[in-house]
Parts: sequence; structure tokens; C-alpha cells
Amino acid sequence: MKKRPIAVDLFAGAGGMTLGFEQAGFDVLVSVELDPIHCAVHKFNFPFWTILCRSVEDITGAEIRNISQIKDQEIDVVFGGPPCQGFSLIGKRCFDDPRNSLVFHFIRLVIDLQPKYFVMENVKGMTVGKHKEFIAEIVDKFENNGYQINHNYQVLNAANYGVPQNRERLFLLGCRQDLEFPKYPVKITHPPKAKSEKSLKLPPTPTVLEALQDLPEVENYQELLQQDWVFAKFGQPSKYGAKMRNLCREKNNYSYPRQFDDSLLTSSLRTKHSEQSRERFKATPHGKNEPISRFHKLDPHGLCNTLRAGTASNKGAFTSPRPIHPDVPRCITVREAARLHSYPDWFRFHPTKWHGFRQIGNSVPPLLAQAVATEIVKVLNIKIEQNTNIKSLDNLSLLAFDMSKAASYFGVDPDVIKPRIRENTRK
Repeated sequence: MKKRPIAVDLFAGAGGMTLGFEQAGFDVLVSVELDPIHCAVHKFNFPFWTILCRSVEDITGAEIRNISQIKDQEIDVVFGGPPCQGFSLIGKRCFDDPRNSLVFHFIRLVIDLQPKYFVMENVKGMTVGKHKEFIAEIVDKFENNGYQINHNYQVLNAANYGVPQNRERLFLLGCRQDLEFPKYPVKITHPPKAKSEKSLKLPPTPTVLEALQDLPEVENYQELLQQDWVFAKFGQPSKYGAKMRNLCREKNNYSYPRQFDDSLLTSSLRTKHSEQSRERFKATPHGKNEPISRFHKLDPHGLCNTLRAGTASNKGAFTSPRPIHPDVPRCITVREAARLHSYPDWFRFHPTKWHGFRQIGNSVPPLLAQAVATEIVKVLNIKIEQNTNIKSLDNLSLLAFDMSKAASYFGVDPDVIKPRIRENTRK
């Protein structure tokens, strides 16, 4: 078979998993996402597929089929990362946290859509202690509804799949009971400091330096104080950098090529730091945290620490601690974070830094998603050919929406993402 397999992305965000599955050869015909800002960015980057600005809590499989190009076609895989903040290793652990109820809507939609396979991505904390009981409950629900799940579930580190970042996430893989289990992807790179004989037989994971070395220095461009893009002079890229700039195309990349000027630097709005902050950043050794801000200073010859998303609007809209650039006393830009997350340079984010970092920090690195998706392509026994049909990304207005305009564009309530509730301090 040469037809591209069909996928559905639930909890799509800006589209990290969508892109990874596309790179593996899937047509992700529909993605579901609640946040209108994320939907707008997703629609910009994937204009040829459907984005549904809806909550998984109030949508059915029939609606997903009928509103998109899927209709009555058989779906090969449904994937997504339902939020499970109650199990996060960096927050409080509450087994009955109501935020985890979205997992059961993921299960409901998988059963409703009846794909051949499903992939559920989640936090590593879900595998710790009593939280394994929650996984057992997920397994039971699937196995009582015609699906089997690989009980030997794995936590995968993006650094083992060519991503210059230490980022561990749980992946649950399952399929209909009449089908063959997909395997977990084998490691294809080893982190720079790995010493085992087995690891050293693999090529090294790209370092922070290799990820960022060709990007123009944003402080040389005054325009970037007012806008997030500029035509700029790039340096000599590493092999990884050339891949991110689309200067070369790997044989296993089956994504649709995008029309893009590789002299355009995007998602690079500058941050104004005080001189005191810059001095502290400069004095911080590589690989250490700056003592006041607690920001981590990147080691050019190591990997990026896990990029975080920050808090939602109703929780204060705080930006997550951003790493300090290894060579310049400033925090990294959204584009630099995107490089460290394996997003190609044509992929655009919202120009507001808070939105941009949330869109990256909440997403699965595309190269990690591609590694998982490739194993599903293998069991589907589909031969996919590279596509030369260049897609245009020209609806720039989608990137400039604030919440009100994005909600209006998608016809949803502007308070679908609840605003921050400020306490009235007046007597």
C-alpha cells in the first residue's frame, strides 16, 4: 500500500505531535484543541487539514468524522496527550484530581472512532507509586472495549531520538484486539555524556551549540524589539541546524514541504533584561541555575533542560523559567526554544512570548513523535513515498490574533480559556 495512513490528534496544541506523525507519513486529517490561540497557530502551520476548536468533553466521534475529510474512512491511529497535571512530578500529586478526567474522554473518543491503533502521551509521574493504579484503570477500560494495551509501557526521553533536550514522557501504545502491537522505537542517538558501550555505538544527540550555532544573534536587530521576525544573516549550520532550516531533507521525513524563505528569522521577539540581570546571567556557570531567578544556563556542549510551559491564564499567566543562552547574557527566544524542541524553522508560533513558550513547552518534540509514529507505520505495512507538493503558509493574520479575535474566528466563547480571577483588594 502507498496511500498515506489517516490519523486524528486530540489535545493538539500548536501541533508537535501532528507534525511528528506527518513526518512519519500520516495525514492528520483532524485535530481537536480547546484554546483558540493554539488553534489559530495550528491552522497556520497545517492549513490543508481540519482544526476543531472544541473541548473533547463535548464532541463525539461522529462529529469528528463529519466535520473533517475523514467521513466513513477507517482511521489508522488516534493520538494525544490528555492533561494529567495531578500526576506531575513538579506539582502536587492528587490521585482524584478532576483535571485528570480528560483521560477518560480520550478513551471514550478512541472507542467511538475505532482506530486501528492509539497512542496516549503523558507525564512521567503517572508511572510512580500509587499512580500506577490509574494506568491499570485505563488499561481495564480499553481491554473491556475491544482494545489491547502494551502493559510494558515505556517512558521515552526525547534526547535518545535526536532532540537536544532531556525530556521524558510516558507513551501508552494500544491496538484493536485483532491487530499486532507496534513496538516502542529503539534509541537512535545517545546524550553527549553517556558512557555505556551500547550507547556509544549510536551517533551523539545534537548539543545545544549544534542546535543554535547558525541562528542570528537577536540583539543585533533592533526590529526584534517591536516584532518577532526579521530577514537576517544566518551562520554555518550543524547537520541538525541544516535539517531544522530545511537545507537538507532526510529520507525518513515524509512531511509535506512548506514554502519558506530560509533567510527569515521568526519567533524571535527580544526580551529586555536589566543590567543587573545580565550581569548575573553572565556570572552563572554553564549548566548551573542563576541563584536569583533560578534560570538554568545552558551548557553549549550538553543538552537543554526540560522546557516548561508556564501557568495557564486562570492561574496567573506566569511565563515558565526560560533557560539562559549559553553565550549571551539573556534568556533564549521562542525560536531558540523551538530549535531545542526539534521544530523546523518554517513552523511559526504566536508572537507573544508567553503564548509561544507555552505552545512549545506543552508539546511533544516532533522528532520524538515521529519515532513513535514510524513504528505504527511499520505494523500497518504501508510504504510511503516522499511528497514534493509544496504547501503555502500565507495566512499571517492567524498569528496575530489575541484571544478575543481567535475566539471570534472559530466561533467560540472568548472565555473558553478562563481568564485570571483577580481578588478584589478594596475594602
